[in-house]
Amino acid sequence: MLVVSLYTAHPVLASVVEDASCPIGIGIGAVLPVWTVIPFAGILLSIALFPLAFPHFWHNHFGKISAFWALLFAVPFLYVYHMEALHQIFHIYLIDYIPFIILLWGLFTIAGGVVISGTLRGTPVLNTIMLLIGTVLASWVGTTGAAMVMIRPVLRANKYRLNKVHVVCFFIFLVANIGGSLTPLGDPPLFLGFLHNVPFFWVTTGILPHMLLTTAILLAMFFVIDTIYYRKEMKTGKLAVADDGEKAPVRVQGIYNFLFLGGVVGLVLMSGYWKPGHVMVMGVHMEYQNTVRDVGILIMGALSLFATPRELREANDFSWFPIIEVAKLFAGIFMTIIPALAILKAGSHGAMASLVALVKEPYHYYWVTGALSSFLDNAPTYLTFFNLALGKLGLTEPCVPAALAAGAETANPLFISYLKAISAGAVFMGANTYIGNAPNFMVKSIAEEAGINMPSFFGYMLKYSMPMLIPVFIIVTFVFF
Repeated sequence: MLVVSLYTAHPVLASVVEDASCPIGIGIGAVLPVWTVIPFAGILLSIALFPLAFPHFWHNHFGKISAFWALLFAVPFLYVYHMEALHQIFHIYLIDYIPFIILLWGLFTIAGGVVISGTLRGTPVLNTIMLLIGTVLASWVGTTGAAMVMIRPVLRANKYRLNKVHVVCFFIFLVANIGGSLTPLGDPPLFLGFLHNVPFFWVTTGILPHMLLTTAILLAMFFVIDTIYYRKEMKTGKLAVADDGEKAPVRVQGIYNFLFLGGVVGLVLMSGYWKPGHVMVMGVHMEYQNTVRDVGILIMGALSLFATPRELREANDFSWFPIIEVAKLFAGIFMTIIPALAILKAGSHGAMASLVALVKEPYHYYWVTGALSSFLDNAPTYLTFFNLALGKLGLTEPCVPAALAAGAETANPLFISYLKAISAGAVFMGANTYIGNAPNFMVKSIAEEAGINMPSFFGYMLKYSMPMLIPVFIIVTFVFF
């Protein structure tokens, strides 16, 4: 069916692609039908439902399921559109997927070599401070890096607490998501934006007010909830955290890994400012500085592996499974998202013209991007609406830095408002579900290994994210959008 239906659209392609009068950036997106996103929806629904319905099967075969959805789109796409399809596939893997996975791998590997140990008592004050530290850290070492560095100390500190599920859930809210909103290093969607010409520090000033308000409300909410639980545990005598007088000093081992984290930050910054030229690879425009950056991140990760004793990684219960899972699943996601990106990039010329017409105001972008980021994944969702905004305003990626230069003659205030809404929605609302951002599932898995009975997929939403996060996001809407 995919082949036949794609074939019916094929004759139109040549005229559209070759028509010099078409606005730049429309391309194949003007002829792809909307149902070509079915494999994209299929892989995301598989991520949401298979772990619940068939957990053992999913654990052993999630890579095959990802490959199935990817091939379901790729085979007929290549059959019908030949070289144009091949170019689209090479482009998304060389420009988006490979750098995205290399950065995740580097941060995950380096952060896994840092061990924080010592006597930590999970009081409301200490828990709030640790969440604050993780939130601040997240923008500079990535939500994945900060989550991997901080989750184990948080779990150790709360080992003797009776109620600790809320601690992990707020950790997911703040450290694994919202804290990563200030730099492209913080969260994958912002890094994708950086790869598509959003200046590195634009998001730092652009989203800072939104991040500060959201973080302040959530930390205050957490402190109140944790204090209530803590006092109840004290009164009922169920608090097993009594001070036994034995105190071990807090130690940070593997601290040299922060040098490697600094190396990653420097490489990413370098790739944004150094412009030595480019080379064409399989018809894709490859910048030399991006290749240097990716190779450098791989070297930083390898140095961390070489320098960190195995005992430290064992103390962190470090394993490669989380990053392998993300790499396999995202390989399928990036393949199947090609038609969605192309159609939305075509704007009013594409099959989603009705959606383009509906999404007009910044708060539309905020909530639509956020809602999809909650159930899909925030990285490709960000990219989808980033391209939608470009297509809607008739902009191209090379125009992005000038369009975001607030105060300059080239600035496009509407695009600035859109991108603030897209960035905040994609990063903040990734916390709404376990599948909204890559570290969410990692944190849940580590907490369960530590013996915490984490809520199910829908239990997390109904008991924690919806009643606690949605009211905060509504406040952010009224204040900023």
